Amino acid sequence: MQLTERWSAVDGYFSEKLHGTDTLMASILQRNREEGLPSIDVSPNQGKFLHLLVKLKGAKRILEIGTLGGYSSVWMARALPEDGELLSLEFSEKHAAVANDNIRLAGLENKVNILTGPALDTLPTLKDKGYDYFDFIFIDADKSNNPHYFQWAMKLSGPGTVIIVDNVVRKGNIVEEESEDPNITGTREMFDLLSEDTRIDSTGIQTVGSKGYDGLVFGIVK
Repeated sequence: MQLTERWSAVDGYFSEKLHGTDTLMASILQRNREEGLPSIDVSPNQGKFLHLLVKLKGAKRILEIGTLGGYSSVWMARALPEDGELLSLEFSEKHAAVANDNIRLAGLENKVNILTGPALDTLPTLKDKGYDYFDFIFIDADKSNNPHYFQWAMKLSGPGTVIIVDNVVRKGNIVEEESEDPNITGTREMFDLLSEDTRIDSTGIQTVGSKGYDGLVFGIVK
């Protein structure tokens, strides 16, 4: 068995043993495939990990940058209390439409709100819309803009806010200083900001699984 096959097999084993077959989440992934969305959703185990982190934090207001088909949105929103809310920002109107259908299927339309358009245009308007603070922020959008998303996350945070940035390892290519890939350069710029910002305590975690070799940043605002 090749290494990548073993990673996927272990992911499948974890899913089967620890949270079984979730027909709702499986149907969301199937609908995303049928609608032609790119297959870049978080894995089921990663989605459950986000779900548990939201519960652990006791989060009530979540900001998600990058909705895609709403798979991660549903995982996180399911962990919210009755008065909780998740705001998700999505560039593509098509992706947002699919996500809204999935959110309705999950019965979470009263907890999840999706705003469409470039996130860097939407983020400056959030305070005027009544979104001045989030206690959990998940960044999973275009990686070239990671430094800008991180800076906005800090503006919309307070003490104790959890900030997670996905896909920061890039199959290990994050260490390539001379890379001209905007996904790499943008993420490296974000790491530079993290290393200099004394307002947040953070670490990086490498992951393997059905989505290959990657990782995430986990931080807590002081």
